[in-house]
Amino acid sequence: MKKILFTGGGSAGHVTVNLALIPKFMDAGWSMDYIGSINGIERQLITAIPNVKYHSISTGKLRRYVDLKNVKDPFHVVKGVVQAYQLIKKLKPAVVFSKGGFVSVPVVIGAWLNKVPVIVHESDLTPGLANRITSRFSTVICTTFPETAAAFKNNNGHHVGPVIREEMKQGKAERGREFVGFSKMTKPTILVMGGSLGARKINEVLRESLNELTKQFRIIHLCGKGNLDSSISNPDYKQFEYIDQGLPDILAYCDFVISRAGSNSIFEFLFLKKPMLLIPLTKQQSRGDQLLNAASFEREGYCKVLHEELLDSKSLITSVRELAEEKEVYIKNMNGFKHHDALGLLYNLIIETAK
Repeated sequence: MKKILFTGGGSAGHVTVNLALIPKFMDAGWSMDYIGSINGIERQLITAIPNVKYHSISTGKLRRYVDLKNVKDPFHVVKGVVQAYQLIKKLKPAVVFSKGGFVSVPVVIGAWLNKVPVIVHESDLTPGLANRITSRFSTVICTTFPETAAAFKNNNGHHVGPVIREEMKQGKAERGREFVGFSKMTKPTILVMGGSLGARKINEVLRESLNELTKQFRIIHLCGKGNLDSSISNPDYKQFEYIDQGLPDILAYCDFVISRAGSNSIFEFLFLKKPMLLIPLTKQQSRGDQLLNAASFEREGYCKVLHEELLDSKSLITSVRELAEEKEVYIKNMNGFKHHDALGLLYNLIIETAK
C-alpha cells in the first residue's frame, strides 16, 4: 500500500486543496497521514475524516514585521523540523504534498532531510513566505495562476489551474435553504464570509447595515469563531461561526457572495457563477496577495471590489446594490472562463512524483 503525507494549515485556505485530494487517494487505496499544528483549524477539519491519521508538531509564524514573538518562534520551527523529520522517517511516505502555511515549513524540510519527494501547492498570484522557503526543498511547485510559476527561480513551477472540490459541484439549493432555516419566500440571498477566522471589520459594518440590506436581501453570515451576536433578531439574517459540510448547499442557494479574496474560495465562486463583492485583506493585514487576487478578478469582470479602507455602512450598501443590478453582466463574464480538470492534473502529478 502506497502512503502519502499531507501538510498545510493555519487557515481553511491552507487545507482546502488537501480536502479535495484526500477522497481521490482514499478511493485509490492509499494510506494517508497528515501533519499539522496542535491547535490550528486543520486539526478540526482533518480529524473529522476517517482513515486519515493526524499528527501534530510544534510550529511558529515567520513574520515580516517586528514582534517579540519573532525571538522565540524560530525555536518552535526548529523543534517542529526535528519532530517532522522523526515522524517522516517512521511513516516512510512515498510523497509529501504541502498546501502551505507555516506548519508546512518544518514538514517540508523534514521530508527533504529524509529524501522524500515534495510537491508544494501555491494558490495565490504571488507566493507566500512559507512557500518561498519550502520551494527550495521541493520537487515541484504547482500554481493556480499561470504567471505564478515564473516566480520560482529554480524553474520547478508547474501551472495546474484552480482546484475545485468535488463536493462544491454537488450542492443543492433547497438543502441550503433548509440548512439555514429560511422560509420559501422569494428574496435574493447573500452569503457573507470573512474566511475561516472571520473578519471583524466586515462583521461590524454588515451588522450596522442589516436593517437597510434586509429590505431587499436575505443574509447568511459566516462570522468566525466567537463572533456570534445573540442580540440580533432579524428573520432575514442567519449567522454561523463556520460551516463546513453544508457549504456547497448554501453556495448553491445563495445569489451573491461577499468575501475576502483568498484564491481557493474565489475560484470556487467563479466556477459556481456567483457574482461576488470582494473585500481583500489590506497590506497592513497581509503580504498583499488578496489585493492582487481581487485585482486580477476585477480586470476579468468576475467581481466587484470594495477596499477595506473605504468600507463603511454606506459603501457596503451601495456596492451590494450595484452588484445586484449588474448580476447578469458578471455571470456572462464568468461563463467565459475555461475550467480544466486541475484536480485530476494535480493527482496525476503526485502519482508520477511518488514513482
